[in-house]
Amino acid sequence: MAKYFDVHPDNPQPRTISQVADSVRSGALIAYPTDSCYALGCRLGSRDGIDRIRTIRRLDDRHHFTLVCQDFAQLGQFVLVDKDVFRAIKASTPGSYTFILPATKEVPRMLQHPKKKTVGVRIPAHVVTQALLAELGEPLLSSTLLLPDEDEPMTQGWEIKDRLDHVLDAVVDSGDCGTEPTTVIDFSGGEAEIVRKGAGDTSRFE
Repeated sequence: MAKYFDVHPDNPQPRTISQVADSVRSGALIAYPTDSCYALGCRLGSRDGIDRIRTIRRLDDRHHFTLVCQDFAQLGQFVLVDKDVFRAIKASTPGSYTFILPATKEVPRMLQHPKKKTVGVRIPAHVVTQALLAELGEPLLSSTLLLPDEDEPMTQGWEIKDRLDHVLDAVVDSGDCGTEPTTVIDFSGGEAEIVRKGAGDTSRFE
């Protein structure tokens, strides 16, 4: 049965955020809100968490997982960014974008695309997510909470708790956070390739 954390959307309770972070550190798989939609998240090096996300979403090994980072300095530890790409990403973060970039040695191989050696990264503009990332001190390994055969992610914490109680360890609820996933931009080839149009404006990358 998943723990249920009710978090204020504008002033997250430090004690509650600390409890969620402790759960993640101990290996929990959580559902949490972002600035685009709900996501599944676990500790960076958790193979069990990765396997559970793959099972819930029925993902193959070519799926790009995302490292949700607190800030640009943290993001830079996990991906290789040249000057031009740096400027483009810097101008778009924090925000509803996921960027696919070559992974550094800090990224476990099990998270990297098997052929491209890339990984997704993003910096969310969401108060609760930012509070959790600050408490954790490291990125959350994440994937959009979009169930197989469904067109839109779930947006209500209580619904996620009700439907996924048996496969999650915790649900963080801070109210409705929207249904549209992030815009995904692939910079691994040097030029911006729009992989998915979502909540982030794509005009600057076209």
